[in-house]
Amino acid sequence: MDKAQALHAFWAGFDLPAYDESTVPEDAPFPRITYQVSTGSWDDAVLLSASVWYYSRSWEQISQKADEIAAAIGWAGSLLPTDDGAIWLKRGSPFAQRMSDPNDMVRRILLNVVADYKTI
Repeated sequence: MDKAQALHAFWAGFDLPAYDESTVPEDAPFPRITYQVSTGSWDDAVLLSASVWYYSRSWEQISQKADEIAAAIGWAGSLLPTDDGAIWLKRGSPFAQRMSDPNDMVRRILLNVVADYKTI
């Protein structure tokens, strides 16, 4: 699995459709996750973000999903295996931020992560 595939596998592991933010279909349903793909090599620490999107009047479900993702990353980070090593995914600071949207029904939480590449 290459680096982009490893990132996709991680973000797609939360029972929501996950899209590289440059390839989100116009008709992509809510809820969903969008994420950045920027790669590096040995000891490159790359700042990435992902967004969790829900269509709701409440922040309850989307906040639970952000908490689920935080737990999957854990306090020490999570290793994502790749063909040429691993990506050590860690929580950024701040980790989760609620974002406003012109549509009052769209809820978005921006997640900041650090991808520390332990790859060739």
